[in-house]
Amino acid sequence: MPAISKNSVNYLTIDEAAAGQRLDNFLIRQLKGVPKSHIHRIIRGGEVRVNKKRAAADSRLAAGDEVRIPPVRLAQKTEQQAAVPPREFEIVFEDEHLLVVDKPSGVAVHGGSGVSFGVIEQLRRARPQARYLELVHRLDKDTSGLLVVAKRRSALVKLHEAWRNDQPKKVYLALGVGAWPQEVRQVKLPLFKYTGAAGEKMVRVSEEGQSAHTLFRELERFGGTPLHAVGLSALSLMEATLRTGRTHQIRVHMQSQSCPIAGDERYGDYTANRRLKKLGLKRMFLHAHRLELAHPASGETLVLTAPLPEELQQVLANLRQGAAQDEAT
Repeated sequence: MPAISKNSVNYLTIDEAAAGQRLDNFLIRQLKGVPKSHIHRIIRGGEVRVNKKRAAADSRLAAGDEVRIPPVRLAQKTEQQAAVPPREFEIVFEDEHLLVVDKPSGVAVHGGSGVSFGVIEQLRRARPQARYLELVHRLDKDTSGLLVVAKRRSALVKLHEAWRNDQPKKVYLALGVGAWPQEVRQVKLPLFKYTGAAGEKMVRVSEEGQSAHTLFRELERFGGTPLHAVGLSALSLMEATLRTGRTHQIRVHMQSQSCPIAGDERYGDYTANRRLKKLGLKRMFLHAHRLELAHPASGETLVLTAPLPEELQQVLANLRQGAAQDEAT
């Protein structure tokens, strides 16, 4: 696609690489930096035309379609609006089709909802020569670990299909507050999304929600003096494998078993979280550790892992050291 001018009318012909995209997603990629709300506004107002006709935001584009894009006039950015800083992230896997990075905790995957920018915007700034970089899926801001980015539209289409069908095997590591019930090996509870009192995205177990299925395996249990000293009885290191991919699925499923994730400010035990800071935990203990997926071009199975970040390894080391001291006395 040729570069477009935001100050004049543009007419673009859809090629095979762009065919099949929703109109709004196509415009978001063409009009980089233009807010999504503004793009939807010009579509609703009929300023965008496909083959000289009005079109809905969710209409699919076909090869050969002609898209009219109007001038996009936006207020100048204020000095307070910081530019997106370029940033590369630790690469776990990369070829000409996809990029897999190890996302740190505290970094959003994309801008929006009060966040100026995220991983994808920073990657695009760091790689100005890259013609195509799009998120395949999402991770919560406070979750670390494996994040997949498509470098070609054909790869994005294949990977989106795999994610919709819950085909990739996604394994997380999480530390639960409390003793995980020994008899529980899986949780099948439907999850319902709603908006909280402060406008935040929330999820709860409800028959009105979508089906959700998580497999759980307890890897290690901690107790003894280090925990008793901060008023806690037990912590459970869990391996969680997603069989479905719902919003906040592991977080809410662990909460449902009275073993919420340590450091989770939305669904966790607030008192326990404050006490865990004394043991060095300053973030949510949830990490996307392992991913198995079919390569979008070759079909070869990729097995990718990201080790626990150093700050989480240190928390476990502190707990194990305390347990060893208990055994020695």
